Amino acid sequence: MLVLADGRFPAGGHAHSGGAEAAVTSGRIRDAHGLEHFCRGRLHTTGLTAAALAAAAALGLDPLELDAAADARTPSPALRASGRKLGRQLMRAARATWPSPALDALARAFPKGAHQPVVLGLLARAAGLGPEDAAHCAAYETVGGPATAAVRLLSLDPFEATAVLARLAPDMDDVARRAVTAAHRAAELGTDALPAASAPLLDITAEQHAAWPVRLFAS
Repeated sequence: MLVLADGRFPAGGHAHSGGAEAAVTSGRIRDAHGLEHFCRGRLHTTGLTAAALAAAAALGLDPLELDAAADARTPSPALRASGRKLGRQLMRAARATWPSPALDALARAFPKGAHQPVVLGLLARAAGLGPEDAAHCAAYETVGGPATAAVRLLSLDPFEATAVLARLAPDMDDVARRAVTAAHRAAELGTDALPAASAPLLDITAEQHAAWPVRLFAS
């Protein structure tokens, strides 16, 4: 789990800000205080959804159905594209690190990339981890990316950004628990039982960000 959560794991996440670049440009993130509010909102919406998808994949639910569920829960075309790109990059690292027939099958089914949380869940399963681990990794990625991006975008003190993540630890634990509960419910009732929490402003700004002629991050 530590390897998967490490920002140095070559999954391509460093090129994405998780919406932070658009939020910084619009003035919604100006300092560590604004970053914390942004990350908390992202964690309890799209983060919960991603964590539940990852937990469900690690639990053994059909990854094709989970990918369709991820698509339905991502209304922004720009975010769907970046999610699949991140999934494709994670898949390359996953198959090299923990080879698995399940990962191979998913790669064949989605040569242009499956959604990143689904790949993350299968990768966790291939590495011998459980749904709780997958959910924690997904939750951490949800806030770790924007925090790292804010250091570059605002010249924010890295210690302040790390302190934000530390303060969010109880929220991450809560989101991971809720995600695992939802994954077990989905194993009985189907993928419609998974969370569909959304953040419409993230979707809107993602579309705007994708049209910028010059930007530091891919999303």
